[in-house]
Amino acid sequence: MSCIETIADYGLRSLGMGERLLPRSDFTLCQQFTLIGSGMIWNIYFGVLALAAGFFLANALAVAKAAPSPVIRKPAEWFIFLFRGSPLFIQFFLAYEALVLLPRAGIDIFGLTVETGWLTRAWAGALIVLFLNTAAYSAEIFHGALMAIPKGDLEAADAYGLSGWKKFRRIQWPTMLRLAWPAYTNEAIFLFHATTLVFFSGFPAFQQRGDALYYAKYFADKTFNPFVPYPIVAFYFICLTLLVIWLFGLMNRRLNRHVPAARRPRLRVRPQIIR
Repeated sequence: MSCIETIADYGLRSLGMGERLLPRSDFTLCQQFTLIGSGMIWNIYFGVLALAAGFFLANALAVAKAAPSPVIRKPAEWFIFLFRGSPLFIQFFLAYEALVLLPRAGIDIFGLTVETGWLTRAWAGALIVLFLNTAAYSAEIFHGALMAIPKGDLEAADAYGLSGWKKFRRIQWPTMLRLAWPAYTNEAIFLFHATTLVFFSGFPAFQQRGDALYYAKYFADKTFNPFVPYPIVAFYFICLTLLVIWLFGLMNRRLNRHVPAARRPRLRVRPQIIR
């Protein structure tokens, strides 16, 4: 079988398309790259959706945490503390056990039966956990940036007669994003790396449609050689990290377009050799 045929047969296997059976012997490098790359589709799925939904919840939590009323502020503080204070790995297990306890027949809401079985699947349950976790971490980043807005900017907004929602939309929110974006970029990178924990969590891989680490472990177990599949996973994630840095760098330049080019903060890849 040529490499092109291998890609055609296994390129979308993690989505249930192509060959149903995994190769059993005589594993080629092309097979390993293809299947692990196929599993990366799920890692990207978890990361993109959790990051996109978590961004909006994080903004709401950051504003709520900065609210003067304790009725609004305290729930946001508890939510952020709960998900930042407990390990993500434990959150996966607790969420799965809680979702399994839901009635298999579904829950009756206003006379309608809502199915709950789909929540125990990784594509839904694990995504919810990642969404809540990244929202908590991002909310703390945005809250810190919100508190760091220069006082002069707020006084200038007041002098122009801006107040309430208009002041937040035109002054506070853009400045908050500009200040928080470098740290938020790191959170986005961490989130994509954290998607590998889904394989170790209680959420099962349906019909061997696992993520990148699922297929890497399969090849490592079959060949007794972890030094080929796991570096392939690392290679894919390094490429994904570079893509995230590039995309967030474009957004960073957009947020700082009004700042002189010499003073714009830049997102740079700086490998940490000595910790």
